[in-house]
Amino acid sequence: MKQSLRAKRMAKHHRRLNQASKLNLVSLMDIFTILVFFLLVNSGDVEVLQTDKSIKLPASFSEQVPENNLVVLVSATDVVVGGRAVGTVTDLIASTSDLYAPLQQELKYQAERAGPLAEKDKLTGRPVTIMADQKVPYQLLKKIMATCAAAEYRDISLAVTKKELPANSGGGG
Repeated sequence: MKQSLRAKRMAKHHRRLNQASKLNLVSLMDIFTILVFFLLVNSGDVEVLQTDKSIKLPASFSEQVPENNLVVLVSATDVVVGGRAVGTVTDLIASTSDLYAPLQQELKYQAERAGPLAEKDKLTGRPVTIMADQKVPYQLLKKIMATCAAAEYRDISLAVTKKELPANSGGGG
């Protein structure tokens, strides 16, 4: 049986309506691309030192952001330089010298790997960040800082957890 043009047009229209709808992913991919670029551009502003869970850093109102330096990590049990264990805190306490020899050897090794100092940096020395647990006694920190200074790491920073300034501590003027 022959169909009229109107019947053919109506059948074509009904077939089009009964088809399953298709998901258009182009706009969704555009949104995700924009989101990825946004995250990449804005993620470079924050620098955070990787901390060990066994270390609880002291709190401070410091406004200076950390730099990416060599890190000397002092936990309750170990002394670690750049991810390599150097010694234990008990050995550090037992040492009668003002310098801790295993730490000094590791720092000299790290300095050799980094290359020679520039003329302008010879006075200040190489930068190092000390991350020590807040319960580490000052005598141990003093020994670690003296060892760092003896190994040409005289630009010493101590890592702390940043505290927010109280609201009423504005400059009185």
